[in-house]
Amino acid sequence: MPLAFHSLSHGEVAFGFFNIDTDMLLLDVHFFFADDFSAAVSELASFEADGPARVSLDAYTLDRGRIGDLMRAIHGIEFRGFIGDVYKRFPFPAEEEKFRQQPEGFETRGIIEEMIRPYAGRRTIPIACDDRRLAVNIGGYLFDRRVFQGLILYVWQGGYPRWRDGLRPAYVTEMMQATERSRSPLFQGLKRP
Repeated sequence: MPLAFHSLSHGEVAFGFFNIDTDMLLLDVHFFFADDFSAAVSELASFEADGPARVSLDAYTLDRGRIGDLMRAIHGIEFRGFIGDVYKRFPFPAEEEKFRQQPEGFETRGIIEEMIRPYAGRRTIPIACDDRRLAVNIGGYLFDRRVFQGLILYVWQGGYPRWRDGLRPAYVTEMMQATERSRSPLFQGLKRP
């Protein structure tokens, strides 16, 4: 489930996994895959500490009216928009104990890409950091360091409800290792829970 995170540019915005059978993340109107996000964070962590950094992230940006209603889709009430299409194909589990983020979610990428194409084309959005302000801009959404680190930890933990059996995809572990090696002040103080 996506959670609310405070942005400096748009106030509270939703970020996170929206279905346990895919590793696609949403950031308000931007949709992108967790492995691409993890690779972008790893690349950002590789920049030297004394200057700005900019990386790219492949994303799909949807008009709000085409996204759908997550809560109504979860409860099987309405299957409108992209999120509705995803829940028609991958419904919420009947047994609550099965509500866990699937570490194999990356295996549905081809299916999800086909599903999102009628709603938006893929494009590149920037992830940019200005070390002096310690703020990160993700496709027009500006976050301070603490909140940006919260986005990283959300992916590390598998969001809510967490990774099934505590198993993470390798790309998540590689992202955390990259942030731990980083000399950038952006990642200082970031620790695995």
